[in-house]
Amino acid sequence: MHNHAGASGARAMTNQLDSTSPSWERRNEKVASQLAREIARGIASGPLPPGSALESEAAMIERYQVSRASLREALRILETQGIITIKPGPGGGPLVSEVDSTDFGRMATLYFQVLGVRLGDVVDSRLAIEPVMAALAAQRDDPEAKQELVEIARAGWDADSQADWLRLSDAFHTHVVGMSGNKLLGLVARALKDIYTTRVAGLVFPPAEKDHVRTVHDKIAQAIVGGNAKRAEQLMREHMEEYAKNLVARHPSLMEEVVDWR
Repeated sequence: MHNHAGASGARAMTNQLDSTSPSWERRNEKVASQLAREIARGIASGPLPPGSALESEAAMIERYQVSRASLREALRILETQGIITIKPGPGGGPLVSEVDSTDFGRMATLYFQVLGVRLGDVVDSRLAIEPVMAALAAQRDDPEAKQELVEIARAGWDADSQADWLRLSDAFHTHVVGMSGNKLLGLVARALKDIYTTRVAGLVFPPAEKDHVRTVHDKIAQAIVGGNAKRAEQLMREHMEEYAKNLVARHPSLMEEVVDWR
C-alpha cells in the first residue's frame, strides 16, 4: 500500500489499533478482521484507484507486525468482499478492485435468502428508493450526466432485440441512481436493481410495453434535465408501480420467490 503508516502503524496494530474501544472488544476482535479494516482504510485514504497494487506481503507483515497467516486471512476477507483481487504468479499480489454493486448485491443475496426475502420485497424497496433518487438527480447540477441520460434514453428506441432493450433499460435506471450524488443510496439502489435484473433477464416483454417504457424514460429524462425534482420523482414512482403491476399480471408467482444467493 502506498499510504505508509510507518512504525507507529505497526505499534498500533500490535496494541489492537483502536484505543478508544472497550478493552473487552479489543481483546475479542480477530486480528485478521481488524487488519482487513486497516487495509481498507488505507485504500480509501490514499486514495488508491482500481488496479493499484498494495504493498508486498513482506512489507505488510513488517508494517503491521502480524503473522503471514493473519495477513493472508485479512486479504482473503477483502477479496471475498470484492475490495481486492489477488493476481497469481511472479509479480502478482493484491490489487485494488473497482467497487461494484454486483459484488455488493451478490453478498446481500446470501442474507436475503437466509431471511426469506422475496423478489416482491426487492421490487417494493426499489419503489421506495428510485423515485427519491430521480428527484435527487434532478436537483443536482451536472449537465454532462444529464446529457448522457438523454442519450441513453434515446438509444433505447434503437434497441431491436429483447437483450438490447433490457440492457439499455437497465442502463437508464443505473444512470439515474448514479446521478444522485449519494454514494450509499446509489450503491444500495444499484445492488437491488442488479438482483432484480438478474432474475427477470430471461422474461419476454411485449413490444407495446417496451415502447411505453421508452416513452416514460424520455419523460423522466426530460424532468431530470429540466431540474423538476417533483415531476421526476412522481414519474419514476408511477413507472415503477406500473412495471411491477404488469410483472405480477404476467408472472403471478414470481414476486413470491425467495431471492437466491447467486
